[in-house]
Amino acid sequence: METLETTSALQSRLASLSVSSFPGITSKQGEDRPLKSLQNTDLSQSSCNSVSESNMDGTSDAKDSKESVESNHESITAENLEGEAEESSTPGSSELSSEMKAPSPPLKPAATWTAVTIQELKTTLQTEKDGVVTVYRGDIMTVHIPTVPESKRVCWEFATDNYDIGFGVYFDWTPVTSRSITVHVSESSDDEDEEEEVEGPVSSGDVEKGSKVLNSSNLGEIIPVYRQDSHLLVQGGSHEFPGEGTYLLKFDNSYSLWRNKTLYYRVYYSA
Repeated sequence: METLETTSALQSRLASLSVSSFPGITSKQGEDRPLKSLQNTDLSQSSCNSVSESNMDGTSDAKDSKESVESNHESITAENLEGEAEESSTPGSSELSSEMKAPSPPLKPAATWTAVTIQELKTTLQTEKDGVVTVYRGDIMTVHIPTVPESKRVCWEFATDNYDIGFGVYFDWTPVTSRSITVHVSESSDDEDEEEEVEGPVSSGDVEKGSKVLNSSNLGEIIPVYRQDSHLLVQGGSHEFPGEGTYLLKFDNSYSLWRNKTLYYRVYYSA
C-alpha cells in the first residue's frame, strides 16, 4: 500500500510540472500542428533527394568529361595518323621501300667448256667484223647482250694471244630497251694499286680469286671474273635466259699495268 501511495504522489507531482519549470528550455508553438505537416519535415527523404541529384550531376559531369577525353583522343589519333601518312609519303620512305624490295630470283649456273682448236677460232674470227679487239692495260671491256624473244640461250667463245685475261658473266634484270649488242670500255679505278700480272699470291679482289662487280641490285652474278688461260685453250660457254634482261660479258685486263691483250671473241644466240 505504501508503494501505491508513493507512486500516486509521484505521478501527481509530475503532472503539476510544466516546460517552464526547467530553466533554459523555451516552449514553441506547434503542438497543434497536424501530423501531415510533420511528415514533410522528413530529413532523410530530402537528404536522399539531394544525394541523388548530386549523383546525377556527378554522373553527367563524368560522362561529359569522358566524352571530352575520347574526343580529344580521337583528334590526337587522327593527327598522328595523318602525320604518319605524310612521313610515309616522303622521298626517304620511298627510297627505303625501294631498297627493301624483293631480291631478284637466283640464276642457274652457266655451261662452260674449253677446246684445243684455238688457232682455228682465231683464223675464223680474223675474217669477221669486230671479231678481234685490243683490251688495253688497266681496261675492262664489257659486252652487253640483250635477251631476244626468238632465242632461249646466249653463247660465247674467246681466245687471246700469248697472255691470259680475266672473264666473268653477269645478268642485268632491267627491262630491255634496245636489241643491239653493244661494247663498253672502262678503266679500272684501282689499277694503280695492282701489280703487273703477279704469278704468286694475289691480294683480295684480284681476278684470280673471282672479283665481283655487283654495283646494282638488279645485277645478278653467273660467273665471277676470273683469269682464264685463253692463250692456251678456247674458252666457251652458254646460259639459258632466266627472263628478260641483258647479259654482261666482262673481259678484264685491269690487273695488267704494261701489257695490252689481243682478244678474239664471238657471241651468238641459240634456240
